[in-house]
Order: sequence, then structure tokens, then C-alpha cells
Amino acid sequence: MISTKGRYAIRFMLDLAEQDTDRPVPLDETASRQGISKKYLEIVVKLLVKGKLVKGASGKGGGYRLLRRPEEYTIGEILEQAEGPLTAVACLSPEAEPCPREAFCKTLPMWKKFDGLVHDFFYHITLADLLAGRL
Repeated sequence: MISTKGRYAIRFMLDLAEQDTDRPVPLDETASRQGISKKYLEIVVKLLVKGKLVKGASGKGGGYRLLRRPEEYTIGEILEQAEGPLTAVACLSPEAEPCPREAFCKTLPMWKKFDGLVHDFFYHITLADLLAGRL
């Protein structure tokens, strides 16, 4: 399940893309437009900055801006930056210890296929697609 953090990350990125401005967009403006607590949005934005999806500028005239064009961001990369790996079961997470049942687990192929569908779905949708209503 996608958490609030992931959903807010997408809304934040969409808001920046909608502004179509060269100036940094102040966080409080985005928080107000999106109806998101500025304090919570600060947590989300730190993850996006760390992942080099947005750039922040502090001080007067500060705020955040996209580093690429909206068509160059996939929803999958935004979600994974905010949430971590999008895996249905813990054993498929990149950080997971090797599962002792892997060789004979009858459900593992199903989980791998499901994860592939989720990955492909989110990595084939861009911010530009959402802005244009193309789904």
C-alpha cells in the first residue's frame, strides 16, 4: 500500500510542475494549495532533495524547483524515493536476507510477477502524463 508520504510526494512534484516558473516555489505556498501540513511536507521534501529529484533554495525568494522536465520524472521513481522499494512482500526487498524457502516457495513466482506489474505500471507514468490527464 502506498503511504501518505508517497501520495504527498507525488502531489508536491505535480504542484511544482504546474507552476511552470523559473523561480523556486515556496513550500508554504505548495502546502496551502495542496492542503498538506507544511511540517509534514518538509519531511517529504527532504527525501526528494536527497534523491536529487528537486532542488531547494533557502532565504528570501527561496523554495523548491524541479531539476528536470515533467516528462522526465516517472511516478515510480518519486514513489520509491519517498517510500523505498515498491515490493509486495519483504523477501523481495533489495535489503532482504536470502529466504531459506526460496528454492521451494510456490508463491514466490506470483509475488515476483505482481511486483513486476506494479513496477511497470508506475514507471510508465510520468508527471507530464498526470498533468495532461493521460492515463
